[in-house]
Amino acid sequence: MIAREVLAVKSRLGLDHLDLTCLPADFHFHPDRIAPAMDAAIAEARSEGYSDIFVGYADCGTGGMLDRVCEKHGVARIAGPHCFAFYQGLSAFDAIGDGDMTTFYMTDFLCRQFDAFFIRPLGLDRHPELAKDYFGHYETLVYLAQTEDAALEEVARDAASMLGLRYEKRLTGYGDLEPALRDAAGPS
Repeated sequence: MIAREVLAVKSRLGLDHLDLTCLPADFHFHPDRIAPAMDAAIAEARSEGYSDIFVGYADCGTGGMLDRVCEKHGVARIAGPHCFAFYQGLSAFDAIGDGDMTTFYMTDFLCRQFDAFFIRPLGLDRHPELAKDYFGHYETLVYLAQTEDAALEEVARDAASMLGLRYEKRLTGYGDLEPALRDAAGPS
């Protein structure tokens, strides 16, 4: 879910020595799959000769299982419970605290994939009345924008309207992702 953003940061910082391997984005629907897949991916990377590995996943709902995989292999991961936290910056996310408890977050990726990740899998294309069942406890849709893109913002605004939520945009850029990758990359 953050591959495009990792590649943008990699390009901006001139980190040409970094290679990127991705797990399927839909693992976020099944967080129990993330840790075992990451375990296998790290083992495969080690077998291919990679010694310096950095995991670009936050916990993402693994309940600490991803941290155990990282500890097992002696690798670090980006800090935070999820990308919504590291895009805002962990200190900003912590400062918001429970203020965002009823917030549905969207990122550039989720705007690009709104139909594929929400509308079709939840059946909202066939049964839009289900939106209240799925999103009824949310009050606000906050678009955490990594880029200034009018088309993506329109998707976020339309999603808020469709879901009956207040709309807010926070231009976060890449948040803590950029310094995390810079620090993990070390000298080229």
